This record gives sequence, structure tokens and C-alpha cells, in this order.
Amino acid sequence: MSVTALDPRTALVVIDLQAGIVAAPVVPYPGAEVVARSAELADAFRARGLPVVLVRVSFAADGADAAPGRTEAGGAGGPRPQGWDVVVDDLAGRPGDITVTKHNWGAFHGTDLDVQLRRRGVTQVVLTGIATSIGVESTARAAHEHGYHVTLATDAMSDMDAEAHDNSVRRIFPRLGESGSTAEILELLAKTHG
Repeated sequence: MSVTALDPRTALVVIDLQAGIVAAPVVPYPGAEVVARSAELADAFRARGLPVVLVRVSFAADGADAAPGRTEAGGAGGPRPQGWDVVVDDLAGRPGDITVTKHNWGAFHGTDLDVQLRRRGVTQVVLTGIATSIGVESTARAAHEHGYHVTLATDAMSDMDAEAHDNSVRRIFPRLGESGSTAEILELLAKTHG
């Protein structure tokens, strides 16, 4: 087990598990598995009174609030179907959860995520979500830069590209924090938080 500790005030931060993203083809785990594992972690965190943060990405219909700049891959794209940015039912609507809406890859820039975590005394975050190499990695980098201990539930995340997922898990995440499976994190949570 690579995960060695969970701080007394650890939060679960779930990245972009919303209708339009979960429905996309992802690897190595199907969206439904990522949602199920994230929901299992969320239930365990809630049962122990630990914060659960649901991050969603959304853009104005005209794309005016999307990140500017030229990229080879293009911008934020065209119009999206109604409800694409709604957090999936398996995770949404629980009292006490924090919802953060972002307009960038990472969940810290341009949001109140850091304020929400600090107000609750959070010193560590456990991350899940889609896509591993985009929203999850960007949020992990920023969490590390903000001084949080970072834990990554690697079987509760997936990507549109297998190589990108593998690169994040094998090369990037070990430099930002500790990684483990959902089961390992749940086991440690039970040991350290009753």
C-alpha cells in the first residue's frame, strides 16, 4: 500500500463526474466504475463527518468563460447538450457536500475551493474523477502547490487516453502525493477515522 496516512481533516474531492463526461468512452476503467468507487469513498467520508467536494466543469453557452488562448487541440468546443454538466445522481444532492463549479482544467483556479477547504481545517485531499491527465492531474498539482497532502485513488479515475492516464499515475502522481486503490484508502480511513 502506497497510502501511508490520512490526516484528521481529509476531504474527498471528486472531479468532473457529471453526465456529459461520465458518458464518454474512458480507460482503463469505465465511467460507471469510476462513479461507483467515488460514491463508495464519498459515503465513507460522509459517515465520518469528513468533507466531500463535488467539482463540475461548466461553460456559458457562448463559451465566453472558457480559458482563452490558442491551442493545437482547439478551444472548449461548441455547444453542449442540456444537462451535460450536471453531477451524476450517485453523487449529487447529499446534505453538507460542497459543490464547486470550475471553468478551467483544475479545481483551484478561479473557484473558492481553497477557501472552502481551509475554513474546514482540511490539510489533505483524496482525489478521484475523469479525466486523470486533465482535471484530476491539474487539481492534484494545484493542491500540492497550495500545501495540501495529496492522495490519489487511482482506480477511481479514468481518461480518454490510456497513455495519458498511465503517464499521470506512473510519472506525475508520485511527485505530488501518494496513490492507492479505493479499497486501500477505505481500509486506512477505517483504521484512522473509526
